[in-house]
Amino acid sequence: MTTPERPLPDLSAFARLLPRLFRGGQAYVGVEASLSDLSAEQATTRPAGLPHSVAQIVGHVNWWNRWMLEIIEMGQAVPYPPHAADTWPAVEASDWGRVKSEFYELLARIDPHAARPDLTNPVNHEETLGELLADFALHTAHHFGQIITVRQALGAWPPAGGGDTW
Repeated sequence: MTTPERPLPDLSAFARLLPRLFRGGQAYVGVEASLSDLSAEQATTRPAGLPHSVAQIVGHVNWWNRWMLEIIEMGQAVPYPPHAADTWPAVEASDWGRVKSEFYELLARIDPHAARPDLTNPVNHEETLGELLADFALHTAHHFGQIITVRQALGAWPPAGGGDTW
């Protein structure tokens, strides 16, 4: 007995939502606002009692965003790093401009993938392209919440452009 093929789900709403998830701005403060107005010194300062600086967090997000883009753009699985610590690069004040620019470059590279018609295709082990894109968005949002906490601890929140502070 053959199983009838199920029609593919309409992914247009998901494709429209993904870029907003990557950047924030509707349900949470956008990434641009979260990184704005930070000096290199502020970005690389780790407040007492917190494990990372803003720059370290952005460096970590960049590591994983590069990894996910490699999978997406190559169309094949990539091995996981041997240790989680391998995904937390050291970031000095002199690196901040480059790390911040790289974040935006990686974000721009992900945009075209959100509207791909093959979001239900497996791309990384058993994970589909759409699931990997959702992971990209959620991982970024998770760490940008931490960035806000670090900025609050530094007394550098909200940024001059505002934030959710009502």
